[in-house]
Amino acid sequence: QVQLVESGGGLVQAGGSLRLSCAASGRAFSSYHMGWFRQAPGKEREFVAALNWSGGRTLYADSVKGRFTVSRDNAKNTVYLQMNSLKPEDTAVYYCAARSGGSYVYRRPYEYDYWGQGTQVTVSS
Repeated sequence: QVQLVESGGGLVQAGGSLRLSCAASGRAFSSYHMGWFRQAPGKEREFVAALNWSGGRTLYADSVKGRFTVSRDNAKNTVYLQMNSLKPEDTAVYYCAARSGGSYVYRRPYEYDYWGQGTQVTVSS
């Protein structure tokens, strides 16, 4: 089992940057595939980015491609989401998630086993 804690959210102006972190505790973090999702008020949780256990494979939502970068440091049990050129429509609660098993990257919430509590990102225009 793994516990996930996100941090790094906050208020930023449009065009600005934030880096989210997701710290994991528990065993075998390096074997988990990781994902980032977000949920805006009144909307369903949506996929943002994901990477496999090694970080060698990544996947992005079209809406963030070219602006966001997902990475991981298995020595620190941490996954990151670097967010640049932020837009007001990026405003949401951001969640990291972990999946045990499989061999690729995953983009659907039900494909993940563990979730963090979320961190709020607000982008002002």
